[in-house]
Amino acid sequence: MKSAATLSGSHRGRPGAPARLWPCATLALLLAGCGEDHLRKYPQTTFRPTTEFARISDGLFWLTAVLGVVVGVLVLGIMAYFLWKFRYHPGAGEPKQIHGNTRLEVAWTLIPAVILAVIAIPTVKAIFATQPDPNTLPANTVTIEVVGKQWWWEFRYPQPNGDTVVTANEVHVPVGRTVHLVLLSDNVLHSFWVPQMGGKRDLITNRVNHLVFTPEEPGVYFGQCAEFCGTSHSLMRMRLIAHTQAGFDQWLANEARPAVEPAPGDSAVLLGKQLVTQGVCAGCHAIEGTTMQQHIGPALTHFGRRRTLAAGILENDAANLRRWIANAPSVKPGSKMPALGVNAGGSLTDQQITYIIAYLQSLQ
Repeated sequence: MKSAATLSGSHRGRPGAPARLWPCATLALLLAGCGEDHLRKYPQTTFRPTTEFARISDGLFWLTAVLGVVVGVLVLGIMAYFLWKFRYHPGAGEPKQIHGNTRLEVAWTLIPAVILAVIAIPTVKAIFATQPDPNTLPANTVTIEVVGKQWWWEFRYPQPNGDTVVTANEVHVPVGRTVHLVLLSDNVLHSFWVPQMGGKRDLITNRVNHLVFTPEEPGVYFGQCAEFCGTSHSLMRMRLIAHTQAGFDQWLANEARPAVEPAPGDSAVLLGKQLVTQGVCAGCHAIEGTTMQQHIGPALTHFGRRRTLAAGILENDAANLRRWIANAPSVKPGSKMPALGVNAGGSLTDQQITYIIAYLQSLQ
């Protein structure tokens, strides 16, 4: 019968089940990132660029990633080989001492320099390619002013007649035309980032920044602020909606119109308009065609057409709108919009909120 020591010794050096599972777990994680469903699960992916700007950024990423993997494998592989080859042996004397090797020292200085040059040259080219002079853009460029707020986005479309179309949290652009975003902030530092359109660009107080790209595919693209800007930074999201030219023209023409007047017989919408235009909402918001002309909060002229509310964190439906109006700070901590529902310390009853919802949803 084998002793316990013998049994123990027979298994010494053999990897246990957890050790054998590590390679499998690592492979599973790598494969998980290769699924066809990644756009639905990860809508802010950078791995499906849809502009030349985004492709340039993606190419730089893969260049540095591949070089990093190659260097890492070589360095760690050589290190592992020498650790194994020159491992300690019982009875071995002191190894021969070596003091310097000119060839090796020159090699490990030149090789990193070459690698850095391989990365630096396309990086510098990419910087110039993705930051064109705004004065040299095509004549049909769409210019949009982007203002970073706490914590939402304002988008302004200057019109040829001198007017400006103002909307919030959803930026609409045409496919196939150069888009020039003029980036501004009236508070703290923000960063505009729609990954599939291109790299991040900061919005800096008292400074004008620029972002230029040309959308290629119609669709809805997700983005958000990429620079910490306060309590609800992570909730400062947006949608970029890329239209065909005809779809964009139709959207812009509708946005340029004043708000739709309620039908004479629609009492709920009429009461809602009265509550909105004559109540606390009038102190912060603008609705074209009414006396409301404040831009402390998002413009509401065509609020009913928006897909989301609260800067992209909620779908624009009656239930979410009720929740937002009743107690906005519970949805977005630090929000400048106060709680308006009576149950949260405000003055609006549930019925009054119902009327307000009816009016806001009618603003198509």
